[in-house]
Order: sequence, then structure tokens, then C-alpha cells
Amino acid sequence: MATVPEQHVETIVIGGGQAGLSVGYHLARRGRPFLILDAAERIGDSWRQRWDSLRLFTPAQFDGLDGMPFPAPAHSFPSKDEMADYLQAYADRFRLPVRTGVRVDALSRAGKAFAVHASEHRFTADNVVVAMSNFQQPRVPDFADVLHSGIVQLHSAQYNRPAQLKPGSVLIVGAGNSGAELGMELVRAHPVCLSGRDTGHIPFRIEGRASRVILGRAVLRGMFHRVLTVTSPIGRRVRPKVLTAGGPLIRVKPKDLTAAGIERVARVVGARDGLPLLADGRTLQVSNVIWCTGFNPGFSWIRLPVLDGHEPRHRSGLVPSAPGLYFVGLHFLHAMSSGMIHGVGRDAQRIADAIGARGGQTRSERASLGRHLPVRTT
Repeated sequence: MATVPEQHVETIVIGGGQAGLSVGYHLARRGRPFLILDAAERIGDSWRQRWDSLRLFTPAQFDGLDGMPFPAPAHSFPSKDEMADYLQAYADRFRLPVRTGVRVDALSRAGKAFAVHASEHRFTADNVVVAMSNFQQPRVPDFADVLHSGIVQLHSAQYNRPAQLKPGSVLIVGAGNSGAELGMELVRAHPVCLSGRDTGHIPFRIEGRASRVILGRAVLRGMFHRVLTVTSPIGRRVRPKVLTAGGPLIRVKPKDLTAAGIERVARVVGARDGLPLLADGRTLQVSNVIWCTGFNPGFSWIRLPVLDGHEPRHRSGLVPSAPGLYFVGLHFLHAMSSGMIHGVGRDAQRIADAIGARGGQTRSERASLGRHLPVRTT
């Protein structure tokens, strides 16, 4: 077998979504050489592959990355395909070096550098930025395997449209935002049961007039971006709860679920006679189950001693035990806004600053590139 040539790049960015493109933008401003690797065939495919009716929870004025506003009315809520197309346009506009269709299989050490193995490609790098969200590997309970074979089972990551389901009732397991939104869509044609604890909800309509001030200034820019951070006492108290239990309902309210005819049921704890078993001892005769039960980060390919279970050990994206390794795009990486489009730019800028400092960026490089690429300072 022929030996694959090895390519050295100062910085490899793994992931070409909003986090990876944000890092690329800020590295380009600093004149640092880098390459972005993404497993999808097209930039934005992680958005295109989500369910058809999905719309963002944040208005368009907060959906642009640094240097390029989102091209839609400020108070509109873009679709997932509009977001995907925006990311492609962003990469094109700033000529970011993205290689699509390249899935990274392993990240390890190669002396003082990092080794990145991606199918037939081999890279070494002084720095590696893992720019991926926590939504990598769908998680379902073990007892899903013993449900009756006639029940259609889909994880929320596999669901696209109602036509995937068979006639009859639907059990949605997980009452967070995904479960609530899918329930409201499916109840138009199916009896729907929703299992899961009450996650709470924001006390206003995000598409209402009042939210134009409350959602933007008070919640997104204020609470999520500046107050709930790892540097504030309240942020450090809230962070573990957000990481384990998820956030409140944003678009759908509990009263909307009730008005639509969605039945709230007890927690699903197992299976009996091939049927979902509830904590109250009942079993449910259902034709379909949708698992809105979350994801594992999917970092098993990182062959470095930096993981605590499934999660990386880091400080606002920097990994003290592995200098040159960074994370961007994770939930509450630095703030509640870190996993959101409007917050990822600040984290990306911090990481690019760290890489620039590590690589000895010159003042002339900053000045030259800064004239061409704007940066958001908020």
C-alpha cells in the first residue's frame, strides 16, 4: 500500500459549521495559516439535514457571524436552509480554506505537534481547534432495542418530516425544545404523548413585539452573553444545570401543548411486552416513538488524555494539559451564548488570539489583514 504524504499546517480546524468558520475568520484576520476540515459534502449540511420545518430561535439580527450580517429582516426567524446557505456564502465571501467530505478519524500526538488522521489524508499541526457542538452522536436508551419491531423509532436527528411515520399515535420522549416543537407539528395528524420533565419556559413570545427588546437586549446580549459566564458566580452555579438538564422552552409554551391536545405522560423508564413502560406502571400502545433524548459529544476519536468521560476538560476552550489544543462551539464553553450563533464569535476570537500569541503574530500582519476583515467588538 502506498504511503500517504503528510501535510503540515500551522492550525487545523475540525468542523466547518458556524464555530469553525468563525475561528477561520479570526485566524485570517491575524494572517495565520490554517485549514478547515469538515465531514459533510457541503458547508451548512449539518443545518440542511435537520427537520424541514425548523426555524432558528433567535431573530436574524443575531444570526450573523462576525463581519457579515444575516441577509434577512432583523426581526424574522430564518429557516434551517437559510442558515445553511448563509454559512456557505460566509465561507465564500472570506475565501476560507475549507475541505469538505473529509472526516477526521483520529487526533493524537506526533512529537511536539498534533497528528490528524482523516480517511486517506494525514496532517500534522502546531494547533488544533475542535470546532464542533455537543450534538454529534444521537443518544437513545438501551431498552429501545426491545420495543416491538412494528414501532417506528427515530431519534430527533433522523426526523425530517411527518411522512416518515406510520399512521397511529406518537410518543415523544424528551420534553425540551425539540420534543415540544415536533409535538406541535405531529399533533396535526397524530395523537401525541409527550414524556419528560417540565424544563421551564421563557415568559414571553419570541415573535411578539415585546420580545424585540426583551429577547435581544436583556436575554441574548445581557443575560446569556455577559451575565451567565464561567467568570461570574451565577454563571458557575447555572452551568452544570444547563449542561445536564437543558434550557427552557423558547418558542412553545406548556399551555400551547395542552391547547393542541398533546397528552403529557410520566417518564419512560423501560419496556414491557415490547411497549414503552412509564414510571407510573402504564405501558403505551403507540405506533411511533421519537427520541428527543439528546446526544453524546462524539469525541472518542480524540486520542489524547483530555477527556473527562465524554466531555473535554478545558478553560473557556483552552486545554491547559495540551497546549495548542482548543475547543469552540460547545454548550456553555465560556458563556450561555457559546453554543449560539450570536455568541460563538467571541469564543472564536479568544482562541484565535491564543493561537496568534503562541505563534508570534506580528503587528504588521494584524494591521494589513485588519483593513480588509471587520470584527465585531460587542
